[in-house]
Amino acid sequence: MLTRKQYELLMFIHERLKEAGVPPSFDEMKEALDLKSKSGIHRLITALEERGFIRRLPHRARALEIIRMPESVAPGLAGARTRGFAPSVIEGSLGKPPAAAPLPQPQAVSEDRTVAIEIPVMGRIAAGTPISAIQTQSHTIHVPPEMVARGEHFALEVRGDSMIEAGILDGDTVIIRRTDAADTGDIVVALIDDDEATLKRLRRKGASIALEAANPAYETRIFGPDRVRIQGRLVGLIRQY
Repeated sequence: MLTRKQYELLMFIHERLKEAGVPPSFDEMKEALDLKSKSGIHRLITALEERGFIRRLPHRARALEIIRMPESVAPGLAGARTRGFAPSVIEGSLGKPPAAAPLPQPQAVSEDRTVAIEIPVMGRIAAGTPISAIQTQSHTIHVPPEMVARGEHFALEVRGDSMIEAGILDGDTVIIRRTDAADTGDIVVALIDDDEATLKRLRRKGASIALEAANPAYETRIFGPDRVRIQGRLVGLIRQY
């Protein structure tokens, strides 16, 4: 039997993993449950782990795995909602490049929700020192339809460690929904000066745009609005082991 707070935290972690593939940070969990300190979150996570609902993965920042869910919904909690962003991690291979066939253009998501969706991999994206702008499509991968909403999507291979506290590691493949608009707090693909692309959390500071890392080793970079173009928003993540 879970307490109300334990249940709410489990549901919050579950929704984040389902939507985004990465667990929320301790600050996000504290805010979602309206707790005053992170120590309360530590106690709740320990309790959930002891009861066999979650497992902490060693040597990885913010790595939580849900092992099982409650058999029934606790009374009064059926309508509880949690808030916040979050991309689902798929374990397995990333797929292989096609032989010599012409590379397809990015495709809109099909309305058939029973088959995997093919999306293009458009090169590498920096989660660290910026690299050149998004490259030509290299190959395609298949993702489950529940991982992507309607719209046009593409994938990028992550290089660097500046987003590790957001659960995005070097070597991951991120799924991006193509859009030129994003809200503050979203993790986005940003093109700086039409020359270098990077994966960062978007913050708006007055008329300026801040691109914030999720690693204290990296500084937040602030630009004028005419120097940054949003090319997409993170919606999913694939990890190969």
